[in-house]
Amino acid sequence: MDPIAQQLVDTVRRIHARGLAFGTGGNFSAVGADGVWITASGVDKGLVSVEDLVRVDREGRVLAGTGKPSAETAIHLALVQRGARAVLHVHSVWNTLLSIRHRGALELTGLEMLKGLAGVTTHEHRERVPVIENSQDVAHVAREIERVLEPTSHGVLVAGHGLTTWGASLAEAFRHVEIFEFLFEVVGRNQLGR
Repeated sequence: MDPIAQQLVDTVRRIHARGLAFGTGGNFSAVGADGVWITASGVDKGLVSVEDLVRVDREGRVLAGTGKPSAETAIHLALVQRGARAVLHVHSVWNTLLSIRHRGALELTGLEMLKGLAGVTTHEHRERVPVIENSQDVAHVAREIERVLEPTSHGVLVAGHGLTTWGASLAEAFRHVEIFEFLFEVVGRNQLGR
């Protein structure tokens, strides 16, 4: 078995334990030795196992596994084509709330934790997180993500749906989830006066 598959399962379980993916929500992928591992559709993320992963090629054709790949596979593959080695899509309270409150983009600056994002070296960095409209047409969402991302982007919000972030490794992508979630909670609490 490709060791990336087990690493992906371990990452999904950590995300679930942190309260960033509830029930069957969220979808997660990582580039392995021979294809892209992605969580199967409808899998409870707190109970995920290697058997709940599907391996697809870069066109989304199933190479291994018995489940159905996540409905959002096209989004993951679009980001892999841009160089991502892992893509993590979470549905937390804070990222969902901010995706509703901010249309177009959410700008983050002046916060020290920004330096947790790959390549960012100062709190003065301005991270523009695009917010796109949700749609059941996943191919359309994937095209919209490709359209709005900048070379320095680390994540994107889908309105009422959640955060998608990525990295050069599973560890980096997981760190981006943690950093964004911290930043989103700070911004959200500040805006709500809590």
